[in-house]
Order: sequence, then C-alpha cells, then structure tokens
Amino acid sequence: MIKVLFVCMGNICRSPTAEGVFRYHVEKHNLQHAIFIDSAGTHSYHVGNQPDRRAREAARARGIDLSTLRARRVSSGDFEHFDYILAMDRPNYEDLCLDCPVEFRHKVELFLSYAEGVDEQEVPDPYYGAKKGFEHVLDLVEAASEGLLKAIKARHKL
Repeated sequence: MIKVLFVCMGNICRSPTAEGVFRYHVEKHNLQHAIFIDSAGTHSYHVGNQPDRRAREAARARGIDLSTLRARRVSSGDFEHFDYILAMDRPNYEDLCLDCPVEFRHKVELFLSYAEGVDEQEVPDPYYGAKKGFEHVLDLVEAASEGLLKAIKARHKL
C-alpha cells in the first residue's frame, strides 16, 4: 500500500483539506485499496479538533466531507511509515526536514510541486482570511491532487 501524508502547521485547514480532496480523487479512480491517506500538523495547537468550520463548509460545497477528520501532530514514526510527506508551504517543509531522519528526507516534498499549470509553490494559509481564501486553497489542492495521483499511478503502475 502506498501511504501519503499531507502536512500543514495546525492540521485544521490546508492539510485536512488536501486529505479529503485527495481521498475523493483516489476513490473516484477506485484506488482506495492501494493508497492510504492521512494528514498532520507540525505543531500541536489543535490536536483532536475537527478541521476549521470554514474549511469543512468550503469542502462540503464541493461534495467533500471533512467532518470525520481530527487534527494530530506529525510523529517521528511518520517519516518511516509514509512514502509521500507533502508540506503545504516552505516553513512546514523546513520544519519537517529538521525533524526527519536523513534516510527519509527524500520523502518530504512541497505538495504544489505536483500541481500542473499552477504558478504558486505554496498553499497559502487561509486561517486569518475570508471565505475566498478557503476557495483558493481548494483550487490549488484540486490541481495538486490530480497531479499527485497521476504521478503515483505512473510511478507505482496502478
């Protein structure tokens, strides 16, 4: 099984959105038996909490349910366990690289590196913004999810 972990700071906006959107795409391609998906935060501010209400509402409007997800912090075992560890932005990428053992550092990447036709390199944090920010995050995450799934299918011959 291929294991994918999405990571942002608090695991209540961007990374659970990515988890939900990517799961939607994986299920649409009937690959849930082959790909395990999770999300986590580099900080423990919101451990145990549901995704932000605005993230849940924006995702729900696109047919994606985030209500069952709960925030957790990245653990040391995640670096060995997951095949893809995808940071939403550079600060979280750097935090992951600081904690990640050298032998697993190749697994840590910026999520938007998989987004074809997107000029941005980081998924912006919508937490302090308006509804429009959550919509923008969804647009970026959709593009990166499609690119990631395409790459996984090619790399792992799915």
